[in-house]
Amino acid sequence: MNTRTRDGFYALWTAAILICLVACIVVLAYVSIADAPATAEGQLPVDGSQLQTDQPAEDGQQSADQQQDAAVPPVVDPSAVTAPPADQPAAVTAPPAPSTVTLPETADMGTDYLDRIVFLGDSTTYGMYAYNVLPHDQIWVPSSGTLSLFNWAVESVEYYPYGDNDDHQTLSIADAAATAKPEYLVITLGINGVSLLDEEQFRGYYTGLVQAIQAASPDTKIIFQSIYPVIDAQTPEGIKNDRINAANGWILDMAGQLGARYLATHDALTDSTGNLSLDYITTGSDGIHMDQRGYNAILQYVRTHAWQ
Repeated sequence: MNTRTRDGFYALWTAAILICLVACIVVLAYVSIADAPATAEGQLPVDGSQLQTDQPAEDGQQSADQQQDAAVPPVVDPSAVTAPPADQPAAVTAPPAPSTVTLPETADMGTDYLDRIVFLGDSTTYGMYAYNVLPHDQIWVPSSGTLSLFNWAVESVEYYPYGDNDDHQTLSIADAAATAKPEYLVITLGINGVSLLDEEQFRGYYTGLVQAIQAASPDTKIIFQSIYPVIDAQTPEGIKNDRINAANGWILDMAGQLGARYLATHDALTDSTGNLSLDYITTGSDGIHMDQRGYNAILQYVRTHAWQ
């Protein structure tokens, strides 16, 4: 074979190989395009079925994937949550409008409201039963007839589940709250503590009592009633209106802190001098304890300053 013939043969062979390679590339490209489903909006995949969309199914029915997404909340990796940039501080939720801690004047809610209240307190509370103003089941005091604030954790109260029936139980205050679960509980304490306790001690005993009741009966609405005024000229040293007024300020403050309400009955019982009005005591009074007129005035105030 001469040189010219050999070169022609090589050129023909090289051309054939190049043509085969190009043909293979074209075939492979065609197969890849035919097998891939169309993703452009409005196109169909190669099998002719319509592409699935993210829109809800007709008649309000959700797809299986959407139902699963709604039923199972996403899991967030805490490490993936980062603080906002310095120039974009985290949003601060505005606090709710403060509620009225001191109960304002309302319409007279009548005996229906009064019948849903239990009164816990000292001898000034026991007087409501002694003067037949309220039945036994609405009065929680120890058998002695009085409760001192600083003894609340060791004292027991007489719990009468059936009104004035003699069938009663002696329970701790927490147990009485857990058993009765009153809708409203009015606490009137402090007259026996104002002469003995400083502010820190007073607040400590009062807070401990309230938290024990809240733990025992979380749904009970607790009302802190102001300590009643006294007649300074007749009361022992230490139980005076200046001390009572200071303690009532502490009680009002604690009501706001502990989610309770404050009943400012004290203001309805004083005369122009700030002492307990003579209209509510009998001759020979000790300047602390009232008669039936005083207790009726207290209950009228409770009815017209209701927790609504």
